[in-house]
This record gives sequence, structure tokens and C-alpha cells, in this order.
Amino acid sequence: MRLVSSGRLHTAFQFGDLRVVALRDGHIDMPPTRLRHEDGCGFDELPDGVPLVGGNLRLAVNAFHVTDGTRSLLVDTGGSDVWPEPGMGLLPEALDEAGIDRAGITDVAITHQHEDHVSGLVAPDGTETFPGLERVWIGAGDTGVLTGRLAAFRDRAVPVTERVAVNDWATALPTPGHTPGHTVYEITSTAGHLLVWGDTVHVPTLQFGRPGVTWEYDADRPGARTARLALLERLATPDHYVAGAHLDSPGIARVNPEADGYALEYLAPPLG
Repeated sequence: MRLVSSGRLHTAFQFGDLRVVALRDGHIDMPPTRLRHEDGCGFDELPDGVPLVGGNLRLAVNAFHVTDGTRSLLVDTGGSDVWPEPGMGLLPEALDEAGIDRAGITDVAITHQHEDHVSGLVAPDGTETFPGLERVWIGAGDTGVLTGRLAAFRDRAVPVTERVAVNDWATALPTPGHTPGHTVYEITSTAGHLLVWGDTVHVPTLQFGRPGVTWEYDADRPGARTARLALLERLATPDHYVAGAHLDSPGIARVNPEADGYALEYLAPPLG
């Protein structure tokens, strides 16, 4: 994984025969009361090393574009103007900064149904953000989100019920737990494997070292924990990388075993 360019809202890597671009949609601030100990109780006090901004956890919101030069795939779409917080909805600007033509994106892969991942299918003016879009890959358990302003995408949805190839180098992997349809996308290149996930980890400064910690909004907390542990075990093997929606932007890293958990090794400096 070789860094080739970066800007205020994007970081591009050459990943063997593929190009991977991390795109920053913004950030959201969430109260630390969302975190849950392994026994399901909240935290009275956060461990050292977990930063707060104005008393809240600051979660980056990232999307990822992958291309072989001919075909491309965008994983997640950010929050558009739906998330009621400033500093969101920057994905179109990030795509422009990275030189990616929105009209050329035919396939979007959604990790799960929550607003900060799926709402960017529609631009703030109500038009489709990706006018050439043909397919929306989404876990079958989460297709219910395609109503209201997202109803136009229902006929283009490809519900994921099992491991399935999106194309020659991308595979959808169901990982239910956070939501019933939570899905991870495995990108395979000549340089290795990249697992692109949504809400497998919310707070990277905590949940890698203590992967048993869950999140209030995990629909199935034991299931989310099991999925996370399995993915981390795999990521800690050679030639594997992770791209995370809520890892610190740009959000692409290696995972290494450490003590009773794991440590994150980012591949590029954080975006400002």
C-alpha cells in the first residue's frame, strides 16, 4: 500500500493493481455514554488515551473509492445534509478534490443502513449524487432504509444475503451485529487484502485494545462483538489492511496483535 497523493479531504494509495482513495465526509460528535463495557454497563470514566472534544467522542466519517482503471466501487456515501451536525456532507467536494467523476460511479456498496453511511446517495438539492449509478449493494437486513428520499434506489438494490462477488476484486461479506445487514467489503489486489468496514469499530483509541467493548446502538451487541473479533483476527495476518468509516481520517491502517487486543498502525498522517 503506497501513498501517492493527499489533500484536505482525500488520500490516495496504490494498492498493487488497484487505486484506493480515502474520502473524508466530515465528523460526528457522540457522547461517551454510547460505549458499553463487556458486561453491558456504561463507562464511569474513560481509559487514558481516549480523547474527547467538548466532552464528546469525535468520530471521523470516511468513504472509500476503489478502481482498477476501468471499473470502480464506492463504499459508503456519508451523511449529505441529513445528519444534524456541522462539518458533514463533504463527500462530493472530496471526490472533486481527488479527481473522481461522480457520473462514472456505477456501483455503490453500503456497509449498513445508518444515516452517516447511506444518506449521501442524495445530494442536498434532492438530485442523485451519482447520476450513472446502476447498483446499490446493501445487506438484505438493511434494505428497509431505501424509502422516502432514498426510495428511488430500491429498484437498483442488490441485497446481500451471503458472501458474494461484487466484481473481480471486491467481495461482500455479511457481518451482522451492529445492524442486521451490516456488511464488510473485501478488496483483493496483487498486494494483498483490504477489508472496508462501517461500524465494526466506532472508537479506534479504545476498541482495538479492548475489542470486547460495544456501542449502545449495536442492534445485537454479542453479534457485533463476535464479528469484530473475527475480523481483527484476520486483519492481524500478513498482507491484510483495514479501511474504516470511523477510523481517524484517512482511515486506512494495518492491525497488529498487542497484549490482549490489537494495535492500529495508520498508513498516512491524519487529515487536518
